[in-house]
Amino acid sequence: MAYRIHFTLQDLARTRVSEAALPLLELELAVRALQDRSQPTRLDAWRRQSRAAMSEQARMALSLMPAVGSTPDFLSPTQAGTPEEVLEHVRATSRKQIQVDLADVAMHNSVPAWARHLADDASLFNEVCAGLSQLHGILLGPLWPRLNTHFMADRTVRSRQLLTGGVEELLARANPRWIRWNPPVLEIRMINGADRDLHLEGEGVTLVPSAFCTRTIVISPAPVFITYPALLDEPLRRFTALAPDPTPSTAAVPALLGRTRASVLNAIAEHPGCSTKELATLAAIAPASASEHATVLREAGLIRTLRHRNTALHSPTPLGMALLNTGSGRFPVGSP
Repeated sequence: MAYRIHFTLQDLARTRVSEAALPLLELELAVRALQDRSQPTRLDAWRRQSRAAMSEQARMALSLMPAVGSTPDFLSPTQAGTPEEVLEHVRATSRKQIQVDLADVAMHNSVPAWARHLADDASLFNEVCAGLSQLHGILLGPLWPRLNTHFMADRTVRSRQLLTGGVEELLARANPRWIRWNPPVLEIRMINGADRDLHLEGEGVTLVPSAFCTRTIVISPAPVFITYPALLDEPLRRFTALAPDPTPSTAAVPALLGRTRASVLNAIAEHPGCSTKELATLAAIAPASASEHATVLREAGLIRTLRHRNTALHSPTPLGMALLNTGSGRFPVGSP
């Protein structure tokens, strides 16, 4: 059984990868992972730490987000922005929308008895919103800069696929285990055995890479979002996405004091996902020198390098960005 998404030429033209991580969609996927038992090596330490920090209000919000089934739409909007901006959007949900979303969920899932009063009790709704904010802080807050780096690394890979193979390669390679591109239909294997057809009618889809997604989830109706595991082609990076950032090498960090290397770091920060050849042009140095400087920066924990086919793609880490944003500021690219 599969979810079959039918594409027209207009749909293909309007298909894209999300420009940024979607905070509450990623939170919903993290909540599902928290309540699951899969990936124990990768996630159990995070699960234990998160459960120990859970407040009563956070548990209220959690009770509305089941491991399997539907979450009220107002709790997981597919909206980009900072976590604070998106949470403010949730707080502005109308009474009518709360009623509609809870009624939709109740058709398929059980809803806590207290949740029936959410639309009419502003104080109760404020508690749930506070709990949602706390839940994000507990599950994702400490990881958010790293998750954004993970997201942007995957987006760089997908952008390369789009440039070299078009939208069809993008769709075919996003998550081959769960997704099959059978032109002009995208077939998504459903864990619940559902069998359904969706015609996009020219609206296209938005692909959303996720650190917590383990399969593929379709969010519809329009606009349609399709989630998939970020960096699926880089299992080591995916496995360590939730691990602490590596400690910089004490031998490598002093080597960063030279202005040329600092300008290389600056070029990578301003052009994340650049190739070594592009980096050489940006920093006005030879390709061999660009490769050498990138190696030192990577060993220092200031950049990450992702390989796509035969091309090395460089992006800054949060530590690298923090270094550039302290002291006297960034170095001009191409400085001697």
